[in-house]
Amino acid sequence: MQFTYYGHSCFSVEIQGKKILFDPFITYNELAKAVDVNKIGADYIFVSHGHDDHVADLVNLARRTNATVVGSYELVTWAGKQGIEKTHPMNTGGKWQFDFGTVKCVVAHHSSGMPDGSYGGNPLGFIFTTPAGNFYYSGDTALTFDMELVPRFAKLDFAVLPIGDNFTMGVEDAIIAAEFIECKRIIGVHYDTFGFIKIDTDKAKQAFADAGLELLLPAINSTIELAAS
Repeated sequence: MQFTYYGHSCFSVEIQGKKILFDPFITYNELAKAVDVNKIGADYIFVSHGHDDHVADLVNLARRTNATVVGSYELVTWAGKQGIEKTHPMNTGGKWQFDFGTVKCVVAHHSSGMPDGSYGGNPLGFIFTTPAGNFYYSGDTALTFDMELVPRFAKLDFAVLPIGDNFTMGVEDAIIAAEFIECKRIIGVHYDTFGFIKIDTDKAKQAFADAGLELLLPAINSTIELAAS
């Protein structure tokens, strides 16, 4: 599975020929200036919650690519009001069989409001079970015992977790989360973009290594290959 990182919590994977983009925040990210948002393709755009730093490029990307926007009922209703025609509403605990695999929505402990101040619904995490491999994207979240349920739903090849602290889990809590979800390969997101979430990446990698885990921090606008275990 190819994993491309666009900065902050925005990334894409390609599965069964489908391009799946997550939490598009590129244009307003100073660290992602090298990314040409107009060259990013998407068949689906999954959105974990409604904060600006996860939806800033959603409307323009969805319009240009004609991607299906997937998120909470309230979030995709908001997207529909912005002129997005293709949406798929989901909510905590729900599961759906897409043409690339199955996605289950799980708890994320955070807040969610849309850019216009309207209610964004429940924040979500997503578990993907696909022929190319299985992964969990937690979205913005605190550490929670709900994560112990994740291994019941899928044996993970990798997980995408926030590590920036202040607004979400930090490194220490993300290590515990990795233990809860029984996954040793973690891709860190939601760090360094703003002053509140700047971290020492070398120390973060060492802390994960000391716990017997692998922390991957791809460079912005780079693609890595993730083989299924």
